[in-house]
Amino acid sequence: MSTSTDAEKARHAFLEFQNRVCDQLLDEDPTCKFVEEEWEREEGGGGVTRAFAKGGSLEKGGVNFSDVQGTELPPSATQNRPELCGLPFRAMGVSAVFHPYNPYVPTSHANIRYFEAGPEDEPVAWWFGGGFDLTPYYPFLEDVIFWHKQAKSVCDPFGDDLYPKFKNWCDQYFFLPHRNETRGVGGLFFDDLNLEDFDRTLEFALKVGNCFCDSYFEIFEKRKTTPFGQKQRNFQKYRRGRYAEFNLVYDRGTLFGLQSKGRTESILMSMPPEVSWTYGWTPEKNSPEEELYRSYLHPRDWLKEKA
Repeated sequence: MSTSTDAEKARHAFLEFQNRVCDQLLDEDPTCKFVEEEWEREEGGGGVTRAFAKGGSLEKGGVNFSDVQGTELPPSATQNRPELCGLPFRAMGVSAVFHPYNPYVPTSHANIRYFEAGPEDEPVAWWFGGGFDLTPYYPFLEDVIFWHKQAKSVCDPFGDDLYPKFKNWCDQYFFLPHRNETRGVGGLFFDDLNLEDFDRTLEFALKVGNCFCDSYFEIFEKRKTTPFGQKQRNFQKYRRGRYAEFNLVYDRGTLFGLQSKGRTESILMSMPPEVSWTYGWTPEKNSPEEELYRSYLHPRDWLKEKA
């Protein structure tokens, strides 16, 4: 199987996955305003941005596909692979992020991606990456346990060691050192992944993406009508600030997109629509807001918990 054929196979599968995510979202919230833009990148490649806003339950979201080529991998892509510095590359992926109105529905993010480094007809390296994570504001323990059970179930057929490895990697990656807290309750994160062969690794990446769709929209449907007031909405906007801080300071996908001169509007699609920063804010004692900080913003073995 040639490498170029493999890349095209990944491209076709990723575009199908983008369609699936969008279809599931519109099934869940058919009133979403929907904009699609196809774009091209001067150095090579392009993508399809699908932006959603002002639905009945979804405030803002996006599902983006990109497939870009370049003459030299940017620093964010060679951070863990210095031997690839200076090589041409092809990078493709699908990313999804959802910011609901209701503070009892978590924000969530997922992506799957594929990289090749080296000449197009004979790359010296290829790998897949991806994962998903959940960022609740008013978490329900049963939802968090469900989320991690689903994550484990998608990993186990590919190796018993994958869920604990990728779960821990997610906890470490989605961490804000300057706040000394995780962004949310985690999920899966993997990078530089080669399983037995290309097809097996592509299969895993797609199943991770599909697991995200099924798991997130089940939680979305379950919580979207939970009553809330202005206090909960204000806290949601405050906590969204952490989401913005992570994406702008630490997220490798954001850095890669900007360093590779990608489409800025699409790269920053993941930012929340309304955010607030309040100086010196602290939660009231024994409040639901304090419970988030006390029990959910540090790594835990969620599969040992009981709802």
